[in-house]
Amino acid sequence: MVNAYSFDGLLVLIILVICSCSYFRRIPRIKQLFLSEKKGFAGIFYKASVIGTRLHYLVSLSSIVMATWVLFLR
Repeated sequence: MVNAYSFDGLLVLIILVICSCSYFRRIPRIKQLFLSEKKGFAGIFYKASVIGTRLHYLVSLSSIVMATWVLFLR
């Protein structure tokens, strides 16, 4: 279970948003509906999708690190 009020829970939430938005960017209908706005609150999801596609190696590495942190060290 992810606790968004702790720092590690917030990091997990951010990584999950980045991974989800970069996955949704590959689906044309969802990309047109949700990821077309580049400014404002909806622009956060667009920027997360760009981060996920351009830095996919670092995002995947950070998700592996956070998964081991949550499973074994928490």
